[in-house]
Amino acid sequence: MLFRWPIRVKVAIALGLLSLVVLILAGSGLYTTYAYRSLVKTLSSRVTELPVAARLGQCVGQLRTTLSEMRGIREYAFPQADGDKIPIRVRMLRDQFRGTLEEVEQTLALYREQLERKLQSGSRITDNQREWETVHKFEKAMVEVYESNRDEDWMFDEVKVGLLDSQLDYLEYLAAELPSHLHHRLGGFAAEVRSQYRTLIVGTWITGILAALILALYVKLFFHWIFTPLEVLVAGSRMVAGGMFSYRIHLDTDDEMSELADAMNEMTTRFQDIRDDLDDQVRERTKQAVRSEKMASVGLLASGVAHEINNPLASIAMCAESLESRVRGCIGEADPQYDVIANYLEMIQNEAFRCKGITEKLLDFSRTGETQRQIVELEELIRSVIEMVSHLGKYQEKRIEFEPSEPVVVSGNAQEIKQVILNLLTNALESIGKQGSVKINIAARDGFAHITFDDDGCGIDSESLERVFEPFFTQRESGQGTGLGLSITYRIVADHGGDIRAYSQGMGRGATFRVRLPLGEDNEENSHRPQAA
Repeated sequence: MLFRWPIRVKVAIALGLLSLVVLILAGSGLYTTYAYRSLVKTLSSRVTELPVAARLGQCVGQLRTTLSEMRGIREYAFPQADGDKIPIRVRMLRDQFRGTLEEVEQTLALYREQLERKLQSGSRITDNQREWETVHKFEKAMVEVYESNRDEDWMFDEVKVGLLDSQLDYLEYLAAELPSHLHHRLGGFAAEVRSQYRTLIVGTWITGILAALILALYVKLFFHWIFTPLEVLVAGSRMVAGGMFSYRIHLDTDDEMSELADAMNEMTTRFQDIRDDLDDQVRERTKQAVRSEKMASVGLLASGVAHEINNPLASIAMCAESLESRVRGCIGEADPQYDVIANYLEMIQNEAFRCKGITEKLLDFSRTGETQRQIVELEELIRSVIEMVSHLGKYQEKRIEFEPSEPVVVSGNAQEIKQVILNLLTNALESIGKQGSVKINIAARDGFAHITFDDDGCGIDSESLERVFEPFFTQRESGQGTGLGLSITYRIVADHGGDIRAYSQGMGRGATFRVRLPLGEDNEENSHRPQAA
C-alpha cells in the first residue's frame, strides 16, 4: 500500500523521518547541554559559600584566641580595677575582641545574603534548609555573646569569661558545621549525578540507535520509492533506445513514476506504429517505383514493338482482303472450295485485326504527355459506364449497385477516367458468378475523391495481389485477356496524381479496388458546367 502513494506523499514522509532524526539528535544534545549547564551553575553557586563559611570559622577562632590571651594576662591586672584603671593590654584585647565580633557578624550577614540568593532548582545540592537552621542557632548564640560582652569589665568576671568561652566553643562548632552540610550534600549529589549521567548515557545511546534505525528506514524507503523505479525507467529507456521497440516498462507503484512509465510505453507504441507505417509506405513506394520502372520499360518496348508489328499486320490484312477478291473472281462462289478458302481468308483478316487491336492497346499503354483536363462529375460518369456495360449480354444477369450519397467532382481527362472505371468494373464483373454483385461507392475526404469497387467474386491470392498491376499479368484463362487493363488503369490514375490499391482476403472471398483522385476546384478557369464523356 505504501508503494502506491504519490511521490509527493512519499517525499513528505521521507522528510518527516529525516526531521524526526534531526529532532531526536538535537533534543538529546540540547538536554545534555542544559543539564551540564545547570550542574555547573549549581556547583558554582554553592561553592561560593565555602570561603564565607571558612572566613566565619576563622573569625570565631580569632575570638577564642583573643579570649585566651585575655585570660592569660587577667591574673596580673588589678582585681578591683574599674574602667579607668584597666591595663592597656587588656583594653586592647577587649577592643580587638569586639572588632572581631563585628567581623563575625558581617561575615554571617554575607552568608545569609548568599543563602537568600540561591535558586530553588529542585536539586539536592540547592537545598539549604540545614544551613538556615545552623545560621539561626549561630545568630542566637551571637546574641548571648553580645549580652556577655556588654559590660566594660566583663573580662575580670570569671563567670562571664567562662560562659563566653563556652559560647565561643559553640559558635566554633556551628561555624564548622556550616560547610559540613554542603560537604554532605555534595556527597549525596555525587550519587544523584552518577544516576543522572548514567541515565543520560543510556538515553543518548537509545536516541542514537533510534536515529540510526530511522535513517536506515529513510534510506531504504528512498531507494524503494525513488532510485529503484528510476533504475527501471533508465534500463527500459536504454532498451528502447537500443532498438527493442517491443519492450515495455512495468512499474507497480501507481505513482508519478508509474505514470511516466505508461507515458513512455505509449510513446514507444506510437513510435513503433509510426515506424511500421513508414516501413510499409517505403515498401509500397518501392514496389510502386519498381512497378513504374517496369511499366516504363515495358511501355518503351511496347511502343517499338507495336510500330514494328502494325505495318506487317496491315499488309497481311490487306493481302488477305485482296486475295479474297481474286479467289472470288477465279473460282467463283459456286465452287465448293470457295467457302473453305473464304473462311480461311476471313480468319486471317480477323486475327490480323485482333493483333492490331492488341498493338493499339500497347500504344495506348506507352503513350505519355499532357492531356486536356476538365472538371468531371464522377456520379454522371459512372452511371454512363454502368449503362453501357449493362447492355452487354454476358453482364445482364449480374447486379451492379451504385447509390452515391453526395456529388463528387474531380479534375481530369473524362475519357481516361471513364476507361479506368470501365476497366475496373468489367474486371469485377468477370470475376463474379451469375448471381454475384459489384458495389461502387464514391466519397470525398481529405482533398481526394475515393472510388471503391467491391465484388464478391473469386478473389485474389496474396502472390497475385502483389503483381496485379504488372503488364501482361492476368488470372483469366488463356486467350481471354491481355493483362494490360489494370496496368493501363494504374498509369492513368498515377498520371492524374492519384493512386490505386487492391485488397482481397483470399481466393473465393471477393476483392476490393480503391481509386483515389484529387478533388476538382471551382475556379474561373474551370467555371463551366461539369460534364461526362
